[in-house]
Amino acid sequence: MTKKIFDYEFDAIEKLADIVKEKGLEEITLGDSDKCITIRGRACPPPPMMGAPAPVPAPAAATQPVSSEEQPAAVSGNVVKAPIVGTFYAAPSPNDEPYVTVGKTVKKGDVIFIIESMKVMSEVTSDFDGVVKEIIVKNGDALEFDQPVMIIG
Repeated sequence: MTKKIFDYEFDAIEKLADIVKEKGLEEITLGDSDKCITIRGRACPPPPMMGAPAPVPAPAAATQPVSSEEQPAAVSGNVVKAPIVGTFYAAPSPNDEPYVTVGKTVKKGDVIFIIESMKVMSEVTSDFDGVVKEIIVKNGDALEFDQPVMIIG
């Protein structure tokens, strides 16, 4: 006699489990108003938590060296990093001009952007005198602690 689980033959359940595995499905549920059976595949790993290092991709197979003409020019200068976790805002409000733009001269102590964290707006000031060479993030981007935001040279 064939073994049954909830009126389903064990062999049929095994075949469904094989289908879940082969097709990479999360789950299959069979049932009626009285009974049901769910066959779950392997759970996908949870997404990395904020602040956790991203998984390292596998090394690419033989890559072509990039000529010096194709390499982007390295931007040198003082890197301004996010002092806290939050959301980057370039201006005090959506209708205002940004505090700084690429090419603008700033002095130590000038407000250069805002970080919103837990509904609190914190002004970030420059620790350097110089010219804004690059703004690495976009308005509204989520920032991690110590993430590079801009370069002042």
